[in-house]
Amino acid sequence: MKTRLQKKITDTFEQLYKILSSFSDKELNTVPYEGSWTAGQVIQHLILASSGYPEMCSGPTEKTTRKPDEKVKDIEALFLNFAIKMQSPEFIKPLDKKYDKNSLTLSLQKIEKELLHVSETYDLTLTCLESEIPSFGKFTIYEWINFSLIHIQRHIKQLNIIFENVTKK
Repeated sequence: MKTRLQKKITDTFEQLYKILSSFSDKELNTVPYEGSWTAGQVIQHLILASSGYPEMCSGPTEKTTRKPDEKVKDIEALFLNFAIKMQSPEFIKPLDKKYDKNSLTLSLQKIEKELLHVSETYDLTLTCLESEIPSFGKFTIYEWINFSLIHIQRHIKQLNIIFENVTKK
C-alpha cells in the first residue's frame, strides 16, 4: 500500500513539474480565456489545497471501521469527471497576482516531500477527525493523500488546456 502510494505521489508531482516547466514566466501569468485562472493561479490553488497534511495527520485520529480506501473511487468519479465545473472554496482561491515559477516549484517540492513523509511514517488506515470534505465526510490518511493527488490530476488536465491556449500563435 505504502510503496504504491509513494510511486503515485512521485509520478503525479513529476507530471505537475513537467507542465509547470513548460510555461514561460509571461505565459504562467496570462489569462488563457475568459473566466479562467492563470496557470500560476492554478498552481497556487493546488499549493493551498495540498498544504498542511503533516499537521492534519498528526492531529486527532481514530481507528477506521471501514475499508481505508473505500472513498477513493468516489473521489476519482467526481474529480476526474471533467464535464463537471467546480467552484473552489474561498480558503483555497488563489490571489490575482503575478506568480513566480521558481517559488511555486519550491512550494510544490515541499508539499511532495511532506506527502511522501506522511505516507511513509503514518498509519494510513487511521481516520482524521478534524477535517472533512462536504458530501464525503471524514477521510483516512490514505484517502486524504489520494484526494490531494486526484485533485492535482484534475488540474494537470486544466493546465494542459491553459498551455494550449496561451501558446497559440
